[in-house]
This record gives sequence, structure tokens and C-alpha cells, in this order.
Amino acid sequence: MEELTFIMIRKAKISDIDNIYSLYKSTATIPGGLARNVEEITREYISNFVTNSITRGLSLVVEMNKEIIGELHAYRPNIKVFNHVLSELTICIHPDHQGLKYGKSLFTEFMNIIQNKMNNIKRVELIARESNTKAIKFYQSLDFEIEGCLRNRIEGILNRLENDIPMGWIRSS
Repeated sequence: MEELTFIMIRKAKISDIDNIYSLYKSTATIPGGLARNVEEITREYISNFVTNSITRGLSLVVEMNKEIIGELHAYRPNIKVFNHVLSELTICIHPDHQGLKYGKSLFTEFMNIIQNKMNNIKRVELIARESNTKAIKFYQSLDFEIEGCLRNRIEGILNRLENDIPMGWIRSS
């Protein structure tokens, strides 16, 4: 008998912190999978961004059969003049589920919520490493624009310095 797969995208909850921690630990083991390496993924780091995203932004998870296989978050900086901005955007998809369009579905839902339910948000910003051309093209397909180049900002795989590409989405109204 074939097993049914149940996929759901929903807002993250504080009770998801341990599962998100496991997700990030797994993804960080892949070179270039996240900007942080495995040792930098701590419960404190996860708790901090989940709490900030729930209180000052948006965090979504993808669940497959009640297991979190992806997470995306961004939140407003704690400075009044940036109240209209979501930044610190990070997306994480478990290595076993990458390339299967879960990230695209997650990011599309994230932007739909911002566009339709978060009218106070006028700008979403992110940074992508220049070697991640697939992600840059994907972000551009969601109306993010390249806003510059931060030269030699990130130490990439094999200790080679590479540029970070700041990108922004601006509400068009």
C-alpha cells in the first residue's frame, strides 16, 4: 500500500524551536548550505530568530508528515525608522528535500502573506552569495532587484573570498 505524503506550510511557533534547530544543524553540514557552519548553529541562535520573527516579522515552516523540512524567516530591525523593512532573511531546506520545489513554495507563500496581509511592510531585503546564481535568478523572479555588490564579503567554499549580492523587494504602491 502506498503511503500518503502530507505537506503543509504554516507559521512557525515557539514550540518548533527544537525541530528548526535540527533542520539547521542538518543543512549546515553541507558546504555552502548555510552561511553559518555547524558549530555556529546553537539553540540560542535558533530561539533568537524564531522569537524575533514571530514578534516582529514572519517565519514559515514546511512540514512533511509532521516533520519540519524547511523554514524561512525575516523580521523588522528593532529600530523605528526601519519598521517598514523585513531583513535578516534566511531560508533553510533540509538537504534530503532540496531541489524538489519546497523552497519555491515556501518563499512564494512568504511573499504572498507579505503582499496581502502585511501592508505595513514596504521592503524585504536579503543577501545572496554571488556563486548562488540559481537563487539570485529565483529571487529576481519574485521581483527582488540586485542593489549592489559587497566585495569579498564572504569566505566561500575552499577559503575563496566572494561577493555578497544585496537584493531588495519594494512594495509597488
